[in-house]
Amino acid sequence: MKKYLLSFALILSSLTVFAQTAYEKVMTEKIAKLEACKSPEDFQTLANDFQRIAEKEKDKWQPFYYAAFSFIQKGRVQMRENKTQDLDASADQALKYLALTESIADNAEIRLLKKMAFSLKMMVNPAQRYMTDGAKAATEMTAAEKLEPDNPRIALIKAEDMYFTPEQYGGSKTKGLEMFKLALEKFNSYKPKTALDPNWGKAEAEYFISQPVK
Repeated sequence: MKKYLLSFALILSSLTVFAQTAYEKVMTEKIAKLEACKSPEDFQTLANDFQRIAEKEKDKWQPFYYAAFSFIQKGRVQMRENKTQDLDASADQALKYLALTESIADNAEIRLLKKMAFSLKMMVNPAQRYMTDGAKAATEMTAAEKLEPDNPRIALIKAEDMYFTPEQYGGSKTKGLEMFKLALEKFNSYKPKTALDPNWGKAEAEYFISQPVK
């Protein structure tokens, strides 16, 4: 009887390992697609893929996180295309998934995405929303820094904010480039906790550093 119980336990163990490997494989494949996405439609498709994974893996925060990140990236493309009327919808979808993420974990990566989502909402009408969505973005950035001050993505987004903010409001392209360099230094020494944890942003820092100041 003990022999059969042992065999059954080994089978269950093997199935568990297989399931974990299958999950990690599909997640790795989808995460790799993030850099290839170019259009809002590309990011929407990827967000849907992460959503389907999240529905099956409700105890893991990464699928919800990447669904939210896909919507934020969708919004950032929309902003570059001057489709500010679409930013609320993308940001709200991201915040929906981030709320689900926070029910499982609380870390700097999640707080940083919340900051980015509120920043997108602010860009719909910066003058009107600076004291509402802008303030929420600042609160989330402060929380992220407290949780993980050496996170390179925090340094990257702070550099972006400095670079793109007009000088009359405290921004500076020169200071922004210096901050991108500091972010890159952090990226060079940073190691994600797991293979599925966020590891985006280094290429963006390198891109801005390569650009001449105008």
